[in-house]
Amino acid sequence: MGQKVNPIGFRMGVSRDWTAKWYAGTKSYTQNLISDIALRDYLKERLKNAAVSTIVIERPAQSINITVHTARPGIVIGKKGEDIEKLRQEMTRIAGRPVQLAVEEVRQPELDAQLVSENIAQQLEKRIMFRRAMKRAVTNAMRLRALGIKIMVAGRLNGAEIARTEWYREGRVPLHTLRADIDYGFSEAHTTYGTIGVKVWIFKGEVFDKDAPRAEDAEAQKKAVSG
Repeated sequence: MGQKVNPIGFRMGVSRDWTAKWYAGTKSYTQNLISDIALRDYLKERLKNAAVSTIVIERPAQSINITVHTARPGIVIGKKGEDIEKLRQEMTRIAGRPVQLAVEEVRQPELDAQLVSENIAQQLEKRIMFRRAMKRAVTNAMRLRALGIKIMVAGRLNGAEIARTEWYREGRVPLHTLRADIDYGFSEAHTTYGTIGVKVWIFKGEVFDKDAPRAEDAEAQKKAVSG
């Protein structure tokens, strides 16, 4: 059976950026990695109702900068910034060094694969029919001009005795094209019948080479000089 590679990992350094932006030597690398995992786990648990899409961690000098991308910034910040300050203090305690926390709003959660997968998982936990949840997500994404979307759910769907996989796709999802801007998200729905996995791929368009305009400028400059 053909297996799908993670589209985000496949495009790292090409059209996608890392969510951990730091460099460490062999001595401190392990410690930093364990600290990153602890901070991410804490934030995901603490902000599970805040529709968190991505957590970006940077480590300049002896401090840590964390940027939380969320569709509900108000829940993260809290009244007069009280919640975000408590969050910052707790993360400083976990990391053992000063933590700066920033919040960025995800303006179109219907086009964020991680948020779409979490939304479908929440609907499945509320006993909503999986086909209805999938079609609603597809309709919302295409309405906001996504070029393609694919959703796959696997497990004991609707309480069936035998687990199976169902998927729904609309538009194009070119997984082999490196310049294709494809977002990917995965979530789990914990139902009374067992765990159901939800995977979402969203194709938003093509990312062209950043050096291409410079090459054109260089060509135009050559023509101007020769002319």
